[in-house]
Amino acid sequence: MLYDLGLTITYSYASPSDRARTILRLLPANVPGVQTVRQRLLEIMPLPEERRDGRDFFGNETSMVAWHSPISELSLKVTAQVERFEPAPLFDFSPPLEQLPQELAGLQSLDPEAPHHFRCASPRVSTFDEITAYAKECLTDGVTVLGAIEAVGRALHKDMKFDAEATDVDTPLQDAFEKRHGVCQDFAHIMISALRGIGIPAAYASGFLRTFAPPGQPRLEGADAMHAWVRAWAGNQMGWVEFDPTNDQFAGGDYITIGYGRDYGDVAPVRGAMRSSGEHTTTQAVDVIPHEDAVASD
Repeated sequence: MLYDLGLTITYSYASPSDRARTILRLLPANVPGVQTVRQRLLEIMPLPEERRDGRDFFGNETSMVAWHSPISELSLKVTAQVERFEPAPLFDFSPPLEQLPQELAGLQSLDPEAPHHFRCASPRVSTFDEITAYAKECLTDGVTVLGAIEAVGRALHKDMKFDAEATDVDTPLQDAFEKRHGVCQDFAHIMISALRGIGIPAAYASGFLRTFAPPGQPRLEGADAMHAWVRAWAGNQMGWVEFDPTNDQFAGGDYITIGYGRDYGDVAPVRGAMRSSGEHTTTQAVDVIPHEDAVASD
């Protein structure tokens, strides 16, 4: 499926900033076998006085920007065209869970795709006894790695409630787990902790999810969403698979990837430092439109 993607994020500050420096991870990524980016553009207003585009260790597209003069508003606009491939039917060729440590021990690479980077605690995701115990309760005798990934993800979807008011970006995952309420970031962080606790390497996936209007109603502009889900390593033969615990499904043709990291901190869309005073307001609008629909509406 070919998608036209649009994202606009605006910030308004109560008083002009003195200085600002930010790392942006907003551009969709080329992921072999998953998606191809045909074109992409990141527009920043006011124009930064410094800008350097590149990639981080995990291969995510980054833009490092800075302003030395005061700014009172900031607008970030992404337009892109992305071809997302429908995944092949998922057959389980993963090893039994108890054999996964042997496969991991045989891997010597530490390149960005290596599962070793995603086995242990990261700044925002540690393992906790109660979450590991929860994951173990989801398992059956002789379960495969893929079966364990799916079982944990489906259990979290069943036991947790999506609640946009329950948490914020800095809420510890154990608090969200205790309350069983949260947003997609919380679902993803808890699932990552659960999988790592039972020995499965797990990463945080950031991107966009196409949504659908209710039957008979028009699609609302800007109503799609930035989203988070989980990428887990299912052994040498299967490699990485992606599961969305918020929506109880493996990631498919409606998902567009920005990047992967150990947790949200590695792929935060906007992260930086600013010297200012007072509060600020933020608005965000996302459009993920099949290309033929976008052409038809022009």
